[in-house]
Amino acid sequence: MDLPVTTAVKPVRRTPGEPMVWVTAMGLAIGLAMVAGLLGVIVWHGIGVFWPKRIELFRLVAADAGTTTVGGVVVKRQDKSPEIGKPPVPEIQIYTGNRDVYGLAFRYLDVANIAGSSRPDDALVVERMQNGNLLGQPARIELKGGQSVDAADPEFTSRLDTLLAEATRRRAEIHHLEKQVIGANASQIRQLETRLRAAAPGSNEVQQDQARLASLKATYAELSASAKELRGHQNDHHLVVRLFTGEQKSVPLGEVVSFHFPNRMGFTARAVAFFANAWGFVSGSPRESNTEGGIFPAIFGTFVMTLLMSVVVVPFGVVAAIYLREYAKQGPVVRAVRIAVNNLAGVPSIVFGVFGLGFFVYVVGGSIDRAFFSQNLPNPTFGTGGIGWAALTLALMTVPVVIVATEESIAAVPRGAREGSLACGASKWQTIRSIVLPAAVPGILTGLILAMARGAGEVAPLMLVGVVKLAPSLPVDLEYPFVHLDQKFMHLGFHIYDLGFQSPDSEAAKPMVFATTLFLILLVVVLNLGAIMLRERLRRRFATSTF
Repeated sequence: MDLPVTTAVKPVRRTPGEPMVWVTAMGLAIGLAMVAGLLGVIVWHGIGVFWPKRIELFRLVAADAGTTTVGGVVVKRQDKSPEIGKPPVPEIQIYTGNRDVYGLAFRYLDVANIAGSSRPDDALVVERMQNGNLLGQPARIELKGGQSVDAADPEFTSRLDTLLAEATRRRAEIHHLEKQVIGANASQIRQLETRLRAAAPGSNEVQQDQARLASLKATYAELSASAKELRGHQNDHHLVVRLFTGEQKSVPLGEVVSFHFPNRMGFTARAVAFFANAWGFVSGSPRESNTEGGIFPAIFGTFVMTLLMSVVVVPFGVVAAIYLREYAKQGPVVRAVRIAVNNLAGVPSIVFGVFGLGFFVYVVGGSIDRAFFSQNLPNPTFGTGGIGWAALTLALMTVPVVIVATEESIAAVPRGAREGSLACGASKWQTIRSIVLPAAVPGILTGLILAMARGAGEVAPLMLVGVVKLAPSLPVDLEYPFVHLDQKFMHLGFHIYDLGFQSPDSEAAKPMVFATTLFLILLVVVLNLGAIMLRERLRRRFATSTF
């Protein structure tokens, strides 16, 4: 009888460091999940701002107030904090709009008091230049001359579209006249007045300037009268809306931005409105303490400031890294400098803001004003915050990142490539310029990417050196010298801070916070992707040509 043959199974020995591999992998997975969750929340709430939501009409029954009607957009549902010993009370928050009528644009309703709800087909949302949205049902259009168009008229919507398009064109004409034509005229007047204050009286040039100044002031008065007349025509026609609570509200069509009937819209119409709202948010200017309108000045200011910072930080960072790695004698002094550079990367950003305010604004800017703009004093030109000083401050803050990344990329260039260049008779600078720097460009761009990512999101130093809540003009335009480094600017990061902590209506500001945060992330991603694509292209180009 044959006995079964048994094979001894050797125990599997685990590598001593294998548990730590799982721990690090778990940490990476948790970190990625947290980042994905944060981005998901921002994207969900940010995109939801632009999607047209249906309006519901609630019939409320209360023992002390009888039956009332309230209409609005449902924002959220939650349980109200109950009294001790009682169950939680469900409630909903609705956006009622009509802030100028009700005082607040949001209201909480106890679910127990809701006797019924409906979605009226003629529910109307009117976006206004001031006081937020107007919600209700259309009543009529009051035309100039006493005529009116009732909401029951089949031509009501088309007539309203025509009149609103006319008012929108007139608003654009007013904006161009006031911002471009009158603004340029006022700028010339200020320049002539400054020149006359500094000129000697009685000369021929002074007389010519005085005559030109009088002509410009007369033109200014004519242009102002034209703008005033156009603004008067904005009040020719009025839209009368019957609010859900019963009263009527009349609004001039010149104050209306757009209107829509959300309960009539299908999916396709909602999608079209979604993209139109998103484009209006990106391309428009802010209104109503930044809680309404768009964010284009903030996007443009952030983009220009980041580019100016990049233009400044790369040369200084690369030159410093080349000296420390290639020319400086390695010793205690160089090691101390490297330690100082590494420590600068950990200094709080507000410290750089204080330094920028004290050195760039007061010292350098004040010296420039005294030397070249003394005729404008005591009104400062460069002795106050501006986009130029902001870019220099952030460049100073991010230059350690570029220095460290450049040094590491220079050190990674093979020694044989240097020696081969020197053996062929090239000087040290020729070797650095033709061999070392091309091979180190990807690493330099890596440092630039990190610097751009940090600089674009900083807020604290900018609050001291030039950022403002609302800038009247862009820092880059078609007026000479085209790039105005002395102008204050808007920034997406500060815009988010202002919405979240300084807004007079915190509830209305919440959607804008998420939407602005989403576009700040998108801007940083676009800037970084551009630098990453350039880095990869240069890496492929110099991968085989250098060695």
